[in-house]
Amino acid sequence: MLYVAVRAARRAGDLIARAFDERDSFTVQQKTDRDYVTDVDQRAESLILREISQHYPDHGIVAEESGKRVNPEASIQWYVDPLDGTTNFIHGYPHFAVSIAAWKDGKPLLAVVHDPIRDETFEAKNGGGAFVNRRRLRVTNEKRLAHALFASGMPSYQREHIDLFQRRMDGCMRSMDGYRRGGSAALDLAYVAAGRLDVYWEAGLKPWDIAAGYLLVQEAGGLATDLAGATIDLEKGDILASNPHLHRDVSKLINIA
Repeated sequence: MLYVAVRAARRAGDLIARAFDERDSFTVQQKTDRDYVTDVDQRAESLILREISQHYPDHGIVAEESGKRVNPEASIQWYVDPLDGTTNFIHGYPHFAVSIAAWKDGKPLLAVVHDPIRDETFEAKNGGGAFVNRRRLRVTNEKRLAHALFASGMPSYQREHIDLFQRRMDGCMRSMDGYRRGGSAALDLAYVAAGRLDVYWEAGLKPWDIAAGYLLVQEAGGLATDLAGATIDLEKGDILASNPHLHRDVSKLINIA
């Protein structure tokens, strides 16, 4: 299954990378306010879904652009985001990824996050560790909150939560060393797993945004929970990922009314 996921992600990534070099050639549609889709997203998703369905026709699939669930009662569910960071892609900002994960009975089985621009493929399977281009990943060992580099964001369609986001950001920026806003939850989580970020948190994401990155962080020795430190709920979409030393302190910072 991991081989199928990696192959599908890399094929979709090749399609996306070619389109990125010819940005005048694709079309952009607005799904909702500040939420966009391109024909590249749709073609990449179709490619991935064909690959999965060909090998595992009885599995379920939850995909961003198709807007429907395939085999919703199946014990194994695939979560597919063909282009996480569409806004970056549209603007020519080279930070986006293909994200594919499979979960069984509510537990993660495997994860792939592929960055087609840097040609980095992050992958993990439950109990088997996390890797990027076959190199083992480990979260950072930073114990000092004041030295931590964190990432966050807010889905553009959740402007009604700006005030709460800003209060959380105020505490984090006063307490930690630096902040990055990548615009791709999948890559932010992969970067925590790779030790490039100490912490990442965000609220109100979609299941396909975080299903793969969640397992990458865990298999790299990190902690991934909801914002309060409880077991993650993919449907709610709140996530806090960090190394084990910083997790509790950051949770305290962002759990405010």
